[in-house]
Amino acid sequence: MRSGRAMDAEETRDYNEPCVQCSDVNWGLTEEGKFYCRSCHNVIERTKEVVTGEAITNARAQSISRGLKKKRKLDKGWEWYICEGFQYILWKQAEALQSLGVPSKLKDEVLCNIWKRYLQKSKEVYCDRPVNDDNHVVHETSDSDTDGGRDQDITRLLGLPCSASDTDPMSDSSIGGVSSLSKSSGKSTWSGSVDGSSYLLRTKKDELRMSMPMTLAFCYLALLWLRESITLSDLLRLVMDGHIPYLNAYKDFPEEMKSWPSYADVHGKAHALAIHVELPCFPDIAEGSFLHPNILCMKYLMEANLPDDMHSWTCRVVKKIGVGETDFLTLHPGKKSSQKVKYDVLAVAVIVVVLKLFFMLDDEYEWFLSNYVEERNKSNKGCPLFDIKKWYMVVKSALDVEQKKLNEERIRRLWRCEKPLLFTARDKSNVLKKRQMVVDLQRQFRTLSGLVEPTEKPKPSSFQFSWTDERTKSSCFHDHSLDGILQEKGNVLTTLNRKYWLCTTKLCREKVCGHLAHYEESKFPCSYQFVLNLFSFLLRVQPSVVHEEVCAIEHKLFYSKLHKKSKIPKTKKRPRTVLSNEESTQGH
Repeated sequence: MRSGRAMDAEETRDYNEPCVQCSDVNWGLTEEGKFYCRSCHNVIERTKEVVTGEAITNARAQSISRGLKKKRKLDKGWEWYICEGFQYILWKQAEALQSLGVPSKLKDEVLCNIWKRYLQKSKEVYCDRPVNDDNHVVHETSDSDTDGGRDQDITRLLGLPCSASDTDPMSDSSIGGVSSLSKSSGKSTWSGSVDGSSYLLRTKKDELRMSMPMTLAFCYLALLWLRESITLSDLLRLVMDGHIPYLNAYKDFPEEMKSWPSYADVHGKAHALAIHVELPCFPDIAEGSFLHPNILCMKYLMEANLPDDMHSWTCRVVKKIGVGETDFLTLHPGKKSSQKVKYDVLAVAVIVVVLKLFFMLDDEYEWFLSNYVEERNKSNKGCPLFDIKKWYMVVKSALDVEQKKLNEERIRRLWRCEKPLLFTARDKSNVLKKRQMVVDLQRQFRTLSGLVEPTEKPKPSSFQFSWTDERTKSSCFHDHSLDGILQEKGNVLTTLNRKYWLCTTKLCREKVCGHLAHYEESKFPCSYQFVLNLFSFLLRVQPSVVHEEVCAIEHKLFYSKLHKKSKIPKTKKRPRTVLSNEESTQGH
């Protein structure tokens, strides 16, 4: 009979990884079947695989067959492809959205079909000759590759996802052809994927390469198709707050990638994706749809703690400039005249324009009007009149608190993945030690700073501010009246303010510089800056994004008057073109 040592040697012959403690390759088996080092008696998590004679499924047989193969020096687990990794991420993001109340058809029907069309257009599967069947001549990444080269790989690939080898695919039929793809493609030592290197080489400039922001573009298109109440800014906020998987899909972030996807990037990719996969016309966005500007204006008026009476005025502006028409709002991929509407940005920009119609927002007139309303409120026994100065103080205080919380959360945020991609046992030991050190330091920092870590992540909400609960009810302006800033002219209510200043007299050519207007904060009144900062915080976008949409709306609203403008003398701020807003406030 063979000795126990000889039997152990036979059972462990295919495992040639050095011990993390002593670096020797001298493995034995414990009575429980675990591997241990004979030199230093270090026990590791690897166990002996036992195969019974019972009937097993084809999938399990494949699993055992792969497990018995001789492992290479860098054991990356089962082979997987780039599209499989991103498919797994998409599936997890769809499940997260479903847990937030989105119907299951987003995952099972809409997103799945868009993904299939993308794979077919990209010639990954569902075609006569998949790209992975081509005989690409690619040099494999060797162990001697420099860290700089690996950093370039992750930057170009935007961080490849972790292996999805032991997870179910998006559906039984969605990517059945992937497992039969040729293994002749270049394999990426860094990512562990079969086609990591060749994926970069075969992707042309005009093709849409998969990336993490692209996964959000897929989700946004699916939400838009279903006309769900989650706008693009809501989607990005859910990602930032950790309710939708994004960061942990990476092994780690290089320094230049430690940021969230931008609104413009995801929005642009979503529209490019819709054209690339040749999606048909999306379902109509009519007046009753949540994405209609009249509905979204109501939401953001409540969020910004502004009077409900202001909604009728936002509806007037929407109707006058024609942005509430179904043809304007509905996405028509491939149609040249189709508008790339930013639904949430459009809504808040309409509110900003209405605030300028009421209060001018030039750092002078709004405070004069506030003093006037304050005097009227002293003798007013009915519904209080809206006082913009009091509103400013209440909202600014709440905004500062929330902004501070957000900044502290970003500082404390763990940018590295909680479950990093590991290639060797030595990597695992080093990473886990560093991870424990970081956790200990964070715990000590929280103790010293008096911060209390929440036991569980708070559930997401459509609103970031709450103005109607018992604590803030006294500071709620929703039921305040606009009578103090309106006057009756004939049978029509108009604003006391009869003038309006334009943010810009001439829009830029978007195709030339990529923007319709540019925003330099120091050139605009402080009150206008505050309003932009408030809404940009709510949408998690840059103030320049809202400002650009405001400029576009103004030029539609005052199109007939732009050639009849009159200028005011220079002030501390930039000279501004002032128009009469009489035409813009006429009833309809």
